[in-house]
Amino acid sequence: MLTATRRITNLLLGALGTAVLATLVLVGAGSPAQAAATPVSATAQLCAKPPGHKDDTIHIQGCLKDQRVTPPKPVPDVKITIDDSSGHPVGKGTSNASGVFDIALPGKPIDILGHSYTVKIDSSTLPKHAALRDPRQKSLKVLLRLDSDVFVTFPIADAPTEESQFAQGLQLAVGGLVFAFLLAMASLGLSLIFGTTGLVNFAHGELITFGALAAFAIDQLPGDVSLGGVNVTMVAGIITAIVLSTLFGWLQDKLLWAPLRRKGVGLIAAMIVSIGLSIFLRNIYQYFAGAASHNYTQWTSPAPWHLGSVDITPKEVGVILFSALVLVIVCSAIQFTRIGKATRAVSDNPALAASSGINVDRVISVVWSVGAGLAGLSGVLLGMTQGFDYQVGFKILLLVFAAVVLGGLGSVWGALLGSFVIGIFIEVSTLFVPAELKFVGALVVLIVVLLFRPQGLLGRAERVG
Repeated sequence: MLTATRRITNLLLGALGTAVLATLVLVGAGSPAQAAATPVSATAQLCAKPPGHKDDTIHIQGCLKDQRVTPPKPVPDVKITIDDSSGHPVGKGTSNASGVFDIALPGKPIDILGHSYTVKIDSSTLPKHAALRDPRQKSLKVLLRLDSDVFVTFPIADAPTEESQFAQGLQLAVGGLVFAFLLAMASLGLSLIFGTTGLVNFAHGELITFGALAAFAIDQLPGDVSLGGVNVTMVAGIITAIVLSTLFGWLQDKLLWAPLRRKGVGLIAAMIVSIGLSIFLRNIYQYFAGAASHNYTQWTSPAPWHLGSVDITPKEVGVILFSALVLVIVCSAIQFTRIGKATRAVSDNPALAASSGINVDRVISVVWSVGAGLAGLSGVLLGMTQGFDYQVGFKILLLVFAAVVLGGLGSVWGALLGSFVIGIFIEVSTLFVPAELKFVGALVVLIVVLLFRPQGLLGRAERVG
C-alpha cells in the first residue's frame, strides 16, 4: 500500500513538473529575445521626429506640443537641460519653431552606452497658463541601451488648479484601490504561510511572477475565442494560472519545505534557503521569458468609463470585483470551514494542534497550495492592469512584506488592512512626491506605525522572555 502511494505521488510530481516546464517553454516560444527599443511616447506621433545624425555622437531629441488646442501646436523657446547620473549638466538646448529640441551628448557611443541621463524642462519658459500635463514628469530619466538617438516628449496642457488636483487625487485613489486588491491577495498568501510555518518566504515574489507567466503562456496561443461577449482566452488564462500556481506551491512544499521541517532546519536557515530559491527561480524565468516587459495581447480593454472627473476601465472594475470575491471566499473558508479552523489552530500552536488530532503536515500543505494560488492570481491580474516582466513579483515583494508587517504578522485581517493602507497610500502620495519615491513613502508609514505599535495594526502583543 505504501509503495502504491509512493508511485502515485511520483506520477503526480512528474506530471506537475512536466506542466510547469511546458508553461515556461510556451512562454519562451511566445516571447523571443527582443532588443531594447528607443523609448518613444505615444504623444511623439504628433511630432515630426528630427532626422538621425551620421556623426559618432548620440543625440537626445524631443518635441513639445501644446495639447490645449486642436491640432496641437508647437511650443518654441522652451529651455531643456540634460544631467548625467551624478547630477552634473552635460548639455542644454532650446526648442525651435517646430517645438523640437536636439541636444548632443558628449563622448562616443561606446563610452556612454548603459549610462542614465535626466532630461529636464524649465517650466518657467512654458507659455502663459500652460504646464506639463503631469507635473511629476518635468524630468525624464533615459537609460541609453542602443547606439542611436533617443526621442522623448513632454505633453503640455492647462496649468493645474485646486479642482484638477483634487480630481487627480481621486484618479490616483482609484488606481491605488486596484493595486491594493492585488496586493491583498499576495499578502494574504504570505501571511497564511508565515502563520502556519513561521517561514519568512523571500521566494513569495516568484510565486506572483509564476502566475503572470502561466497566463502569458495561454495568451500566446493562436486565436482569440469569445463566447457570449466573454473572452474565453482570458478566462482560460486566469484558471490556468490559478491551477498551476496552486500545484506549484504544493510541489515546493512537498519537495523542499516539508523535508526541511522534518529534518528540524531552523527558521533562519529556511529563510536563507528561500532567498536562494528566489534567485534560482528568477533566473529560470529570465531564461525562458527574456528580460523584456510583456503585455497580454488578447486581453485588451475597451474605452474607459467616465464617472465625473474619474476615469475607470471595465478591466479595472472586473479586477476589483473578482479580487473582492476571491478574498471573501478565502476569508470565509478560514473563518467557518473545518480546514480553516484547523489552519487557525496550527497558526496559534502547532504542537497543541497536533496533540488534538489535527494533521499539521496536511494543513501546511493546503496552506502552501492556497497561498501560492493567491499569489499567482495576484500576478496574472497585475499583468492585466500594468504589464509584467520576469521579476514583477520581486519588485513588489517589499510592499507585500510591508503590508503583512503593518497589519500584524500572521493576522489574516491585518494583511488585508495593511494592503489597503499601503496600496492606496503609495499611489495618492505621488501628488506630493516623485513617482520614483512612492515606495519609500510606504516604508516610512510602516516605520512610524511600528514605532508606536510594534505588533502591527491588528497583531497581538506578545510577551518575550
